[in-house]
Amino acid sequence: MKIVTSDQMRTLEERSECAGTSTDTLMENAGLEIARAVRRVLGRVVGTHTLVLVGKGNNGGDGLVVARRLSSWGGHVAVCLVGERPESDPKLAPVLAQRTPIFTPGTPELRAALASADMVVDAVLGTGRSRAIAGPLESLLREVSDERARRPALRLLAVDLPSGVDADTGTVDPASAGADITVTLGRPKAGLYRFPGAETLGTVEIADIGLPPGLDSDIPVDLMTREWAASALPPRPLAGHKGTFGRTLVVAGSRSYVGAASLAVGGAGRVGAGLLTLAAPASQQAALALMAAEATHLPLAEAAPGVHSPAAAGQVSEEAAKCKALLVGPGVGQAPETREMLRDLLLSGSPLPPTVIDADGLNFLALEDGWWNRLPGPAVLTPHPGEMARLTGLSTAEIQGDRTAVAIESAERWGCVVVLKGAHTVVAQSARPEVVDESHERIGGVAAVSPFANPALATAGTGDVLAGAIAGLLAQGLDPVDAASLGVYLHGAVAEVAAPGGRAGLLASDLLPALPKAIAALAW
Repeated sequence: MKIVTSDQMRTLEERSECAGTSTDTLMENAGLEIARAVRRVLGRVVGTHTLVLVGKGNNGGDGLVVARRLSSWGGHVAVCLVGERPESDPKLAPVLAQRTPIFTPGTPELRAALASADMVVDAVLGTGRSRAIAGPLESLLREVSDERARRPALRLLAVDLPSGVDADTGTVDPASAGADITVTLGRPKAGLYRFPGAETLGTVEIADIGLPPGLDSDIPVDLMTREWAASALPPRPLAGHKGTFGRTLVVAGSRSYVGAASLAVGGAGRVGAGLLTLAAPASQQAALALMAAEATHLPLAEAAPGVHSPAAAGQVSEEAAKCKALLVGPGVGQAPETREMLRDLLLSGSPLPPTVIDADGLNFLALEDGWWNRLPGPAVLTPHPGEMARLTGLSTAEIQGDRTAVAIESAERWGCVVVLKGAHTVVAQSARPEVVDESHERIGGVAAVSPFANPALATAGTGDVLAGAIAGLLAQGLDPVDAASLGVYLHGAVAEVAAPGGRAGLLASDLLPALPKAIAALAW
């Protein structure tokens, strides 16, 4: 599923027209899907009251189709025209023929309709916002906001986006009323996954409006969907054995971060990796043997208790030659001796299996000039915004200002897969893959965006679980971008079940037993 800008959506509509599906057909389909969404939210249409706010553009045309549909289904419908539409308008004429009450902003009749409404449908601006909201529309949206505050049971459904939310940047006009449900049409818009707009949307639904297939193959950004994730799961043949599902080597932990090692190796095991080896400082082995009982252990040479020695690089390289995937960094610390070990392991030119670099592994890279020219590939980097700032020299504000663009530019520069963590995590790859023999619907753009934004994951250790999950999927034969994207999707899906709405109290260790359940839910 492609994520589009407003210009790209207009291009798709033009291509649809050329392919034989008219804008009018798309509008009729859109209005029907929105009306169905209203019915789902309210539970019925007959006897309910809906106020449809109609703008002068195509978004308003969608709203008029909604009004017509709901009225024909037995609902009490009123329309507020925000901007002029001629009586000959082909979408307005049938609404007039139904004797639907039509009001303008600021009138007592409109206020009465708002006061009795069970649902308000915002079909004013959609992707069409180009300037600050002012005048009658500003007053109308503030009236809606006030009524929602007075009556929490009143539902507000936005068509495509809430009026005042920018479709491309996610910026929010102060007058915007937000929404409880946003039904985005045809393809999800980029602004739905950027803040602060993403906080104003309520539940997001993507409505199929009948765009002909194959029109968006040149659009570079995908949305990770449940259907894609199910198709990307690695196979689990009945005759499989431990070796079938790959060996994962995890280099993690130090004197102060024993738990990071356990969480990372647990993440790899819980997504199905067959064999796990945990490489950690020798003095930590006794504790880690209890915390990660399923793994074999490679005690590493130490410069001091709990501090990696440069000599450990050779131990890891020898073991890595037997493995299908390598994870380096969770909790290894930043001691000078550890940095030397990482330099010998990652930047000396020695061959390595597909490698995930996380946490202190990233902090090490940030101190090395031109590290991307010396890093053996393929590699997956998993920075949070602070680590990304250190790697790029940008501020965290610059990174958060356009996360997708920063991730794509960095992936291209470094020749790696980049997982920019956070709300709506972005996975970017260095180039569009050449696909020959597909076994599933692969992500085909240069970036993919997670549908999940859950603050429950903002707690220590969840990134270690994610890094381990990505490594475990690599070990099972997924290519780096699919492993990274599926790991991100599973990580977010687990949090949605374990801590819906982002409630506090989720621990990183809670994710581990839930990962197999998330995989099973996708597989069925």
